Amino acid sequence: MRKAGNRLRFESLDAALLSVLIFLLLLVIIPFLNVLSISLSTNRAFLESGFMIFPRQFTLSNYMGMFRDGRIWIGYRTSLLYLLIGVPVNIFLTITLSYGLSRLKFPGGRFLFYAILVTLLFNGGIVPMYLLMMQLRLINNIWSVILASGVNTFYFLIMRTYMLSLPDSILESAKIDGAGEWRILFRIVIPLAMPIIATMILFYSVDRWNEWFYPMMFIRNTHLVPLQLIIRNYRGTEGVNMAVIITVMLPIMFIFPFLQKYFVKGIMLGAIKA
Repeated sequence: MRKAGNRLRFESLDAALLSVLIFLLLLVIIPFLNVLSISLSTNRAFLESGFMIFPRQFTLSNYMGMFRDGRIWIGYRTSLLYLLIGVPVNIFLTITLSYGLSRLKFPGGRFLFYAILVTLLFNGGIVPMYLLMMQLRLINNIWSVILASGVNTFYFLIMRTYMLSLPDSILESAKIDGAGEWRILFRIVIPLAMPIIATMILFYSVDRWNEWFYPMMFIRNTHLVPLQLIIRNYRGTEGVNMAVIITVMLPIMFIFPFLQKYFVKGIMLGAIKA
């Protein structure tokens, strides 16, 4: 839109941009409405129409059958465990690693930093990871999932870049006053880095809630299956399957729109200093 005097003028470029945005919005909204409608319709209505935007022969029996099954509660409990235990572990490991490698004044520090960067492109593979968890006797244990996803390399880079932007004079003054590294970290660095730490908590929370790959590899106990694998393994009518999908999506659907701006802000905070 362009200003013409005191009025806004709607140009052809604005119309084209608006059309693209509406098209992208429909690509998201229509499949969601279809899933929601199937979950609120009888199986007979689904078989007759297949695709629907609004529910037909409205019913809540799909949701009632899903909750009676009980697996959804197991999924919620397990995903919450991954969230409540995994995120503090992720944050602690990311903070300590980022702080240590933001001060490359120890032997091998730069080599260690570049070795971590390599993991953005390559990793040891699935088989070595599985064998490691077997040796640690963590198969069928939630700690296998938590430790396998201990530090996200991309999040580590954002955190380290932010810590590099902190004034060296503050840290040097603390050392002159006799403060050790742990005291500097907890009394000075963490309070100054709270904006990026809060963003990392959001990042890791979404990751742990959507966890599925490592549980698929390491977990065979049906009582430790997260929500994402509940969807994968669920066998029921189409209406019940769609009800499971909607139930799993609800927490993220309600929370993510309010937190989206902090995701963008976190990336910007991590880009302050290269």
